[in-house]
Amino acid sequence: MSAQSNAPIIIKRVKKGGGEAHHGGAWKVAYADFVTAMMAFFMLMWLLNATTEKQRKGIADYFSPTIPVNRISGGGDGSFGGDSVFTQETLSQTGHGGLPHNPADSQDGEQAGADAETDETDESDEAEALRAVEDMLTGRSGESMVSEKAQRHILTRVTDEGLLIEIFDIEGEPLFAEGGVEPMPVMRELMGVMAQIFELVRNEVAVNGHVRAQPVVLAQYTAWELSAGRADRVRAMLEAEGLAPSRVARVSGHADRAPADANPMAIRNGRIELVLLRSDRP
Repeated sequence: MSAQSNAPIIIKRVKKGGGEAHHGGAWKVAYADFVTAMMAFFMLMWLLNATTEKQRKGIADYFSPTIPVNRISGGGDGSFGGDSVFTQETLSQTGHGGLPHNPADSQDGEQAGADAETDETDESDEAEALRAVEDMLTGRSGESMVSEKAQRHILTRVTDEGLLIEIFDIEGEPLFAEGGVEPMPVMRELMGVMAQIFELVRNEVAVNGHVRAQPVVLAQYTAWELSAGRADRVRAMLEAEGLAPSRVARVSGHADRAPADANPMAIRNGRIELVLLRSDRP
């Protein structure tokens, strides 16, 4: 046996490192944080675009502190004027530090807030009342005070001025006698219903008369006289049905200057507009 056969056997193990050994995996964490932040940002942008002002206020209130805060400082000792922030029966004092407090300023602020809240309530009640009038005319609520035949002459929409009720001529069913101011039976029926429905609200009423253009000049009435005469006849009919004269804000004739149809001689342009005016209109 040779001397080399007794030599120890040495095994050398080589550990191979991966590609991550040079720079680690920290970049993955940073990238994940970046993607999360971008997703949150786009979610915020979508929420701001898809929600109303009232909904955004509700979301903000959800995340606001549950402890009530009085924004008028009493100027007491300590940060909270001697009260604990965890005391739910009292309000923590914040806002103006130790500046002198004028009780009159507090009362004026409270009165202004109460007035603003009252105005918002009145506007909400008025909008609800106008919607109820619209539902009664269109039958949207399931029942209508207008007959099916007369309802075909009515179109309603809400404008900046108020609830606009458009009563228009239909082929073969005019609202007034041709070229005159004498109302047809369907117009008399509509004015009786309008007077009843208008009693449900307190809004003032504006009456606008419109006529279609004529291919020839009329001998008895011009477009201005005819539209104004029809509007005034509608006012008289509403008052005869019980509408208080003091609620009529204006009566005007617009001749054929504001057609509802692109064709100035279209029968659709002959119409009466009744507007229940908003109380806060410009």
